[in-house]
Amino acid sequence: MTTPAAVAPSRLALYLDLIRWDRPAGSYLLLWPTLSALWIAARAFPGWHLVVVFVLGTFLMRSAGCAVNDVADRDFDKHVKRTAQRPVTRGAVSVREALVLGAVLALVAFGLVLTTNLAAIAWSFAALAVAIAYPFTKRFLSMPQAVLGVAFSFGIPMAFAAVRGEVPALAWWLLLGNLFWVLAYDTEYAMVDRDDDLKIGIKTSAITLGRFDVAGVMLFYAGFVAVWAAVGAGQRFGWPYFAGLAVAAGIAAWHYTLIRDRSREGCFRAFRINHWIGFVVWAGVVLDTVF
Repeated sequence: MTTPAAVAPSRLALYLDLIRWDRPAGSYLLLWPTLSALWIAARAFPGWHLVVVFVLGTFLMRSAGCAVNDVADRDFDKHVKRTAQRPVTRGAVSVREALVLGAVLALVAFGLVLTTNLAAIAWSFAALAVAIAYPFTKRFLSMPQAVLGVAFSFGIPMAFAAVRGEVPALAWWLLLGNLFWVLAYDTEYAMVDRDDDLKIGIKTSAITLGRFDVAGVMLFYAGFVAVWAAVGAGQRFGWPYFAGLAVAAGIAAWHYTLIRDRSREGCFRAFRINHWIGFVVWAGVVLDTVF
């Protein structure tokens, strides 16, 4: 006879799998630009309170987003090699369970936002709306990665709101640049599943760009670096900021060697290690506030 104690770890393991607990790369992709925005908004260390709020909030919201995304995509995921065994797709976790878990995680994240200010609280509702809408855009937008780009960049205006009580034009320029970065790495991600997505009718940037996918990815990387460099020049940031961007550009250039043959392995590796681009940019931002 199976006891509740024996069952509990199994459910926990399923929930952890649902929120990609053992695959934190997606959380890092959200985290680094958000932390960069915190430091840029404060032009110094923003304080432990805001750092803790945004680090924990990032991981919580990414986890909640995974739960919602898996519910929205469950009928598509079963036809894709990489996603067929996700908990909701294979029926190990019910739709209701996944949505409840996502809602609880989002509420905890909202509780953290409540410790900041009214501006950040107000912008959190817009961030939530974009995050919920994204999974459904794959059905009708030719490049849904653009919506994901907004969702994955919304930590930037929220960081400015939390630090300054407003969202200046600077924040939106940084968001635009970060949007290009998201388009780059999520197109690499979409290139992994392109064959399966074509069969089931999902729309992605990899399909839309067709044979220009690799060129598109590299142009997106260039757009990211160019916009953030222009922002840095306009704000008169110092050499550490631009050194971080230079290293990021070098990593992006190396990614060309990973994706140029469009192999699943190369494209997925490029996506998985993309967070290092965000990390070196953040490191440059932090060092720029020190020197």
